[in-house]
Amino acid sequence: MEGGAAAVSTEKASESSASASYTYWVRELTHDAAPRPVPKKLNVEDLPNQSNPTHLGSVWNRAGTWEEKNLNKWASDRIKELLVSVMTLEFSGGRAEIEEVTRCSGDAFMVTVRNKKRVGYNYELTLRVKGELTVGSEKRKFRGHIDIPEFSLGELDDLQIQVKLSEDKDLSQKDKQRIINDLKLFLKPLQEKLRHFEQLLKDL
Repeated sequence: MEGGAAAVSTEKASESSASASYTYWVRELTHDAAPRPVPKKLNVEDLPNQSNPTHLGSVWNRAGTWEEKNLNKWASDRIKELLVSVMTLEFSGGRAEIEEVTRCSGDAFMVTVRNKKRVGYNYELTLRVKGELTVGSEKRKFRGHIDIPEFSLGELDDLQIQVKLSEDKDLSQKDKQRIINDLKLFLKPLQEKLRHFEQLLKDL
């Protein structure tokens, strides 16, 4: 009886040992055979269903969920290029032109939501201007700034400009007011250039 019990005990021990060895061997094999996946950046070629030409946004965002793209540099560069290209303004007794966009502060963005594109922006600008005014038989040069308070997409019809002249002892107060009123004629060509900017933004 004791011999039989010993045989059973030995057999169970052998089975337990074999089972433990087998389990350990399977774990080791599984660990070696299935290493952890390495992240890989997706390219357009890696994705199925490339026949959908209407998809908007990034390659990774095929579901068309929320995605926002910063367009600040692009927008600032376009605004500056367009505004300095405004033609010289001729007015009674004088002329003026935009020298430089000295301040171009704001943000522009494109948002993709449910595979639909939306764009927007808000900016405030300062333009440096120079010109000359004919007073009698003399031509007197002047400099100044045009400030454009903050404006956004769809607000160009209500655009406003504020004119400031640099100090100039050769100009009377009457001449200065005349120049300020004349420089406000820049409003319309500035609106036209900014409408062009809006269209470029919408066409992206």
